[in-house]
Amino acid sequence: MLCYQSRLRGTLDRQSPENSVPTPHEYLARLEKFVGAVAAKQHQHILIGNTKASVVVAGLLLLWMTFDKGWFTAYWLALPLCLYAALAVLHEQILRARHRSEMAAAFYRKGIARMEDRWAGTGQTGERFRDEAHVYAEDLDLFGRGGLFELLSTARLPMGENQLATWLRFPSSTEAILERQRVLEELRGKLDLREDLAMNGEDLRLRLDPESLVGWAEGQRALPGSPWRFLTAALALGTVAAIGYYFLGGSYRIALILLVIDAGLRRFLKQRAHAVIHGVSSNAEGLLVFSRILERLEREPFVVPRLQALSAELTAEGRRASRAIRKLARIVYWIDAEHSLLAHLAELPLLYSVQVAFLTEAWRSRYGCRMRRWVEITGEIEALLSLAAYSFEHPADPFPEFMDANGSATFHAEELGHPLIPEARCVPNRVRLDDETRALLVSGSNMSGKSTLLRAVGINAVLAMAGAPVRAKLLRLTPLAIGTRIRSTDSLQEGRSGFYTEILRIRAVFNLVENATMPLLFLFDELLEGTNSKDRRIGAEGLLRALLSRRAIGIVTTHDLALTEIGQTLGRRLRNAHFQDYVENGKMRFDYTLRDGVVAKSNAIELMRLMGLDL
Repeated sequence: MLCYQSRLRGTLDRQSPENSVPTPHEYLARLEKFVGAVAAKQHQHILIGNTKASVVVAGLLLLWMTFDKGWFTAYWLALPLCLYAALAVLHEQILRARHRSEMAAAFYRKGIARMEDRWAGTGQTGERFRDEAHVYAEDLDLFGRGGLFELLSTARLPMGENQLATWLRFPSSTEAILERQRVLEELRGKLDLREDLAMNGEDLRLRLDPESLVGWAEGQRALPGSPWRFLTAALALGTVAAIGYYFLGGSYRIALILLVIDAGLRRFLKQRAHAVIHGVSSNAEGLLVFSRILERLEREPFVVPRLQALSAELTAEGRRASRAIRKLARIVYWIDAEHSLLAHLAELPLLYSVQVAFLTEAWRSRYGCRMRRWVEITGEIEALLSLAAYSFEHPADPFPEFMDANGSATFHAEELGHPLIPEARCVPNRVRLDDETRALLVSGSNMSGKSTLLRAVGINAVLAMAGAPVRAKLLRLTPLAIGTRIRSTDSLQEGRSGFYTEILRIRAVFNLVENATMPLLFLFDELLEGTNSKDRRIGAEGLLRALLSRRAIGIVTTHDLALTEIGQTLGRRLRNAHFQDYVENGKMRFDYTLRDGVVAKSNAIELMRLMGLDL
């Protein structure tokens, strides 16, 4: 709570009272409002429940007095029935309002938890996006419990999660980043929009695969054209009429002939109809949430041209995307009902599955070509709203400033911190990489903060290249590709040593710098630690020389002080820095502050002694 309050005080100090833009403290105000609403609706729920019970008792008493005593006529029984029906409708409205208030309160609790650094394990972890072969995602904790994706993502639909994950895994162009920053300036104040989207279908079980849905929508037509659809409908109506005619005393022959024709037509179209209706890789609830989110986006007035353009595409040519998706959701309800008893009874006389397939095919013919764009727009806006929520909840985090590359690379950060570390424990540092200092060789003892520095630099570069705010007082950089080697483990299954795995990752980083259209930021932890000291020094020097000759900038850490001599051969392009430690009251202490120069001592022996080993 302390870190949230400190951020809140800073925000309020910077914002004037007359500013109409919501501030983070409004989370608390709205949470209190919805908690109060839940309590009020709960009280009404109990009151209406007791009243309904009283009406039932009164109705039974009236029933006894009417039929046993004869004091009232039967018409009086309509009074408790009507009153109970009215109370039931009112009760349902109260329960829905309570549920909505509970969801809204949960939304703001999650937001407050993110601001108070209590968010780990409360959101979507993005496990499905994990890829050990990715050149930095695993090293920088982008996905998984407590990862960057969980901190950022507030998307309700898979397409929003997909787009956000793409922005985190692949750096964007400078033009896209700057446009995204302008969009976030508008979206972060739209608290009502984010609240409404967060509560859409929160209680529904969503099954929605955007890629498969787009593939189905753009697929080739499987059923024959409109004449066949009209023939099928006419045949179904004729069969029903013939069956009705038979029950009214007419001949059964007409109905029998039409049923035989129905069976033949069903057999002829069965496989193609099955391909059409079972290609929709979504349940009706998932499509319904999709349509609600589209409808909310269509209503929102936007100012930034990019958002206006996206919103206009959702209503182009008078065809609202939300209505089209809602129609598809209704069709999927019919598809999902094909295994019901009524559907089986209606299969032969009405050709149920064939009729539904023709209806589905008609929808696909009319709207299928637009599905991809609707999915892309929804994904982009949901991802933008996730970044906007992060910006709103972390008002002290600025947008980075981008500089023209002009053949060189720059990363200049003041008070750089790690966004996944609680603010109370995060120690900021200054990092500057440019033409004058192309690489930092950071030495220091175990647990002193070397790996954390690499991750702080890397994850803030990821945020910057995604268009998001960064955890720093200031960050100026040129567009950068990112390559890391921070974690390396051996693999018994693949027969690889840790050193071999490290070499493979370094090769991947070299491939990146050779093929990238922008300079590379490399981050190597304990470089070449799996080999002997002599080979390590020669190899590390060769690797750094090759990288620096290719416009790359970066940081290398080591606890092997022999590697710090590389700076003598690479000159001013490489600068030594270090983290230091000290012993206080029999405990190892670290201040996690980056300093110039080579570390003066190692803590390995001292640490072993503190653990009780007699050395």
